[in-house]
Amino acid sequence: MSYPNTSKRSKHEESEKGGEIDQEVAVSISEKPVIKVAAICGSLRKASYNRGLIRAAIELSKEQIEGLHVEYVETAALPMLNTDLEVDGKFPAEVEVFRQKILEADCCLFASPDYNYSVTPILKNALDWGSRPPNVWAGKTAAAISAVGGGRRAQYHLRQIGVFLDLHFINKPEFYMNAHRPPGKFNADGDLVDSETKDNLKEMLLSLQAFTLRLQGKG
Repeated sequence: MSYPNTSKRSKHEESEKGGEIDQEVAVSISEKPVIKVAAICGSLRKASYNRGLIRAAIELSKEQIEGLHVEYVETAALPMLNTDLEVDGKFPAEVEVFRQKILEADCCLFASPDYNYSVTPILKNALDWGSRPPNVWAGKTAAAISAVGGGRRAQYHLRQIGVFLDLHFINKPEFYMNAHRPPGKFNADGDLVDSETKDNLKEMLLSLQAFTLRLQGKG
């Protein structure tokens, strides 16, 4: 009795299976987790340099940094913190939207000037609303940037606040600059145009991305 020769078919099947495995490995390597960054500005001025830094960060994330998505989260509409506005366990609509944006993010990027050696009122108000139970900041990584040299004082105070909020700030690199020192770093609309500053901002964003992945067990 004769039996069909299956050796060639088996090798073919093995080849197909091996190809599928190689393809799966290639896909897993190419698929980098996307880190969502909630960017918050501590200035309300239309041509704010700190707001310009956030716009530059958004542009860099789109064009030069794979796996990073920066979204600007508005804070101007938030009412001043008043627990009387919390009714039946719910927050005002503007606060609910803000808190949800923070919850959906993996990390936060704070851009703020220095007001009297501290963070600005608009930023402190946003931090306070986010800290109302349940605290939406808890466990997230963060980075701070400032468009003026005095902003480093605000950053140090922000880091102190972050300790209680369970925010984990990157230590290096620090990012602060003097936007008023020539040559000009921003145009009349407040957009960042200095290439060296953009490179420094990119380095900081890459550090935030790597730190976030590491804390999530993905890096």
